[in-house]
Parts: sequence; structure tokens; C-alpha cells
Amino acid sequence: MTLTRREITALLTAHGLAPRRALGQNFVVDPNTVRRIARLAAVGPADRVVEIGAGFGSLTLALRETGAAVTAVEVDRGIVPVLRSVVEPAGVTVVEGDALELDWGALLGDTTWVLVANLPYNVATPLVVRLLEEVPVISRMLVMVQAEVADRLAAAPGSPAYGAVSAVVAWWASARVAGQVPATVFLPRPKVASSLVTVERRPPPELAVTYARFKEVVRAGFAHRRKMLRSSLDGVVDPAAFAAVGVAETARAEELGLEEWGRLAAWTPNGPTPS
Repeated sequence: MTLTRREITALLTAHGLAPRRALGQNFVVDPNTVRRIARLAAVGPADRVVEIGAGFGSLTLALRETGAAVTAVEVDRGIVPVLRSVVEPAGVTVVEGDALELDWGALLGDTTWVLVANLPYNVATPLVVRLLEEVPVISRMLVMVQAEVADRLAAAPGSPAYGAVSAVVAWWASARVAGQVPATVFLPRPKVASSLVTVERRPPPELAVTYARFKEVVRAGFAHRRKMLRSSLDGVVDPAAFAAVGVAETARAEELGLEEWGRLAAWTPNGPTPS
């Protein structure tokens, strides 16, 4: 079973709790929605799932129903005891902690995991990027985020949402918007739309450049996205690089894909930088 709006409201009241705006808390209170998310996560008895932002455990229980082993992470110390009482009887492991500060290596070990999360706006992008960069045992993710964040995570070159985070995510993974989530299934009801994004890890691209250098150039390029690259990358990329690697110096950041960014970042007068 999972939790209904009435049951979550009752838990809030019984424990003197309320959704905390500072933590971006919007609890999913619709059983059909959490089961849909569990289906989209495509997990089962052979999988280990780590859930971030478990709240009162509605999605947690839906994930456990699939037969997967579930570890639920929750930062709100007021909610953690309630979460434990709801999900530990179902065999879920609960961890209190901030996902941006956790020692993920110690928590997950060296086995493969799937991450499922309902992420607030202010942590969604840095957390997804950190997990891609630092936690290779997370092989794929299904994250629920504000629709504009979802669009940026999954955007392709040339689209309005394409930005630095799109290119950074593309280095590590393929991402796509898997569906929308109506505001009516949340408590409290948010003022913005939400979407689900799947992120599938893949091997890094075969580019003659380090990730750190790639990221540096991409961020510089998008720091002034309305400028031509010859201006936005001034002092970051040698001006001779544009002609050498076949990228127009009059192009703008949103026009470049992974390969073009990689060639620009790698070029030096003496040849590509070592990878």
C-alpha cells in the first residue's frame, strides 16, 4: 500500500508538522502517481533503489512494492521518525542526511543503484550533476523536478532550454523528459509544473580533453549566452582554436553540441590537451 492525501494530512497533524518552504517540501499525495513513478523507474526484485527526499514515504512504499531493496534518504529531522514508522516495517532502510553532503561512497558501496527522487528547485541541478560526477554506482536516475529544470537537464543543442547543465549532463548520460506530473497531486500544491526526467549513465565521450577543462569552457561559453563565442570565451580559448577545429567564432553557445565543445576545449597551439 501507499499513502493518500488524507493519510499524509493526518500524519502532519498528529505530529505537529507542516511542509517547510525552506526545504522546498511538496509531498506527493496521490497513490496512482507514485505507482506510475515506480513503473517508470523500471525497478524490481533484482534492483537496489536509493530515494532522496522520501518525506512520509508514499513513493518509498510504491518502490518497495516492486520488490526492490530501497534506501530512503530524508533531511528533515522532524519527519524522519515518522518516515521510519511508516516504511521500516516494509523493509526499507532510512537514512537521515542532506543529499548534497552525504558520503555517497560509504552509503552505497560498490554495487549498482538506481536513484529515484522528488527534488526541490534549489537542489535539483547541483545534486544531479554531483551524483553524475562523483557516484558512478548510480547507473540511472528518475527525478521529479520543476518542468523548467527538467527541460534544461534534457535539452539538445539549439533548443531554448539548452545550457551549460545540458552539456555537462550529456558528458555523463543521456537524459529525456519521461512525463509530466500535475500540481494537483502535491501537498501543498505548487505554483509551477513538474516533470519526470530519466537519466541513463553512459561511458564518457571519446574526446581528447579532461572533463574539468570541458566543464570550464562550457560554463564560460554560457555565462554570456547572447554573446558570440569569440567574446564569451575570450581569455578561456585561444582565438586560433575556432578555425582550427571548425567552429565559427560568431556562433553562440546554444549552437554547440558535445563534440564541438570538446574540440574547442581540447585545442592548444601544440595540439589537443591530454585527456
